[in-house]
Order: sequence, then C-alpha cells, then structure tokens
Amino acid sequence: MNEASTDNRFRIIFMGTPDFAVPALHHLLLGPDQVVAVVTQPDRPKGRGKKLSPPPVKKLAEQAGIPVLQPTKIRTAEFADELRSYRPDLIVVAAYGRILPDSILALPPLGCINIHGSLLPRHRGAAPIQWAIIKGDAQAGVTIMQIDAGMDTGDMLLPAAIPVEADETAGSLFDKLAVLGGQTLMIALDRLHRGVLPASKQDHALTTAASPLTKEDGCLDWNRPAQELHRLIRGLDPWPAAYSFINGQRFRLFAPEIIHKDSQQAPGTLIVADQQGLLIATAHDCLLIKEIQPEGKKRMKVESYLCGHPLSSGLQLTRQ
Repeated sequence: MNEASTDNRFRIIFMGTPDFAVPALHHLLLGPDQVVAVVTQPDRPKGRGKKLSPPPVKKLAEQAGIPVLQPTKIRTAEFADELRSYRPDLIVVAAYGRILPDSILALPPLGCINIHGSLLPRHRGAAPIQWAIIKGDAQAGVTIMQIDAGMDTGDMLLPAAIPVEADETAGSLFDKLAVLGGQTLMIALDRLHRGVLPASKQDHALTTAASPLTKEDGCLDWNRPAQELHRLIRGLDPWPAAYSFINGQRFRLFAPEIIHKDSQQAPGTLIVADQQGLLIATAHDCLLIKEIQPEGKKRMKVESYLCGHPLSSGLQLTRQ
C-alpha cells in the first residue's frame, strides 16, 4: 500500500449503506482517524406507504455531523472530483452496493479497502453470509481486503473468523459479522498506521461464488435430504425466506429441526401437525418446522397458527 499524508490521522471517506455497515462507521467515528465524508445509496421507498426512507448509514452519519453524499451515478468525472475535494487518504467500503470504478479506486493514496462478509477467497459475491450457511460452513467471518477492479478478487489484509452455530440463521450471522467487521477494521487500520499490514494474494483455485439470491431460491424441493433443507431454510432467514405450498397457499418456513428418522411417506408429506410444529418427510430424515408465515400474515409459531387453522396429516407440501 502507498503512503498517506504526513498528518497522523487518516482522512477517510466511508462508503456503505445497510445495517451491516453501521458498526464499522460507528467504530471509525470513535477512532483516531477523521471521517471526512460518507457515501451511501439514495433514500428508497419503504413500507406500505412507500415513504422515502434513509439508509441506516446515512442516519448515523447525520447524527455525527458528517457530510453525506448520495449519488445516483458514481461513474462520472463530476463525482470523482467531488470525492477528490475531500482529500481522502483512504476509502473504506462496507456493503455499499455498487462496484467502484477505476476513477475512484485510484483516488486515495492508500487505495480503497473493503469489509467483505466471508473468509476469502470463499464466497466472493453479493450474498456471502447466506451462502456460508447454505453450504454448511463450520466457520464464517470477514476479510479486510484491498479493492481492485474484480469482484472481491483483491489482496487480503486481515481475516477474522467465528464459528457457525447449529441453529444459525443468515440474520443472526449477519449481526455477528457486522460487529466483527467493525472490530477487525480498526485492528487493520491500527496496523496500517504502524506499517505492519501486509497484503497476501488470494488463492483463486479455492474461489467459490456467492451469487445474489432471489425469492425463487426459497422454493423448497422436498426430494432433498433434511440436512440440506435445514441449511437452506436457515440461510434464507429472514430474506428471501424458504417457502412451500399447502393446499395452494404459500407458507414461509422458519426454525427447522432435523428429526433423525426416515418416513415411509413420500417426500413433502405432512406427517403430523401439532404444538411442536410441522413434521415433514424428506428424501432422508424428517424436518420439523417450528415457525411459519402464511401469505399476508406475520411470522408465528406453528402452535399459534394451528389454534384456528388445523392441518391434517397426509397433506402434501408442493412447489406451487
């Protein structure tokens, strides 16, 4: 990495948008360096009223009195000039949501670094946290990395790992890695100040892709073993959520538990529905679903749903 200005403090532009980026910005604001500007996505319509809602990062930046930039386009000379006017030594990125052009990558003397939500080179891409659970990884983590022109292909600066719990969901892991990302970023910046933050190349042969997820990815195939379905349901919780149909009605399914017994019923058959949940046959073992969300309703425990909507054994859960 190149050298920054002679000032002891780094002048940092922070680029981030969702909740995942908030702990990192919070740590930076409390740290020794100077956050000179924050770049985030434009406000988006939200809720039934479609009222414009600011990104979480914008809220924190405004509370701290930091200038906030919300460009609709970042690949313009005008925007690069605007960033240059802040004279940044370093740009820190955390889930900003856009790929940075060369004009921005080349702007700060120390380059641009990113908090990526996986242990690179595993799970490069837009949904690393979800895919870590879906693929059954024993560990997840973050990697502080140097951004280059590729998709998460830059040199690694500092990784940090945590175990993936047996009942981990994408939502719970997201929260843990957001905190870990902020903590690891500050360790990396301290080492950068001291000149002891070496970069290491990624082993591209070990790369796996973490492609974006869609609502269709949540459609459950009960001909798969319970273990795979268990990981998929947790990896898609809270979004886009795994689902199946009962009598033509879509149910989102949460809080799965593997029941180690095989059923004589066809995969997808509802074996029993009681206060414990929905016990469903799969290709291998059975799956107990303890929480559901009927179409147009809130997420609830199965026991609560069954009070007014009994389900008979033998019903078939289908893909449509």
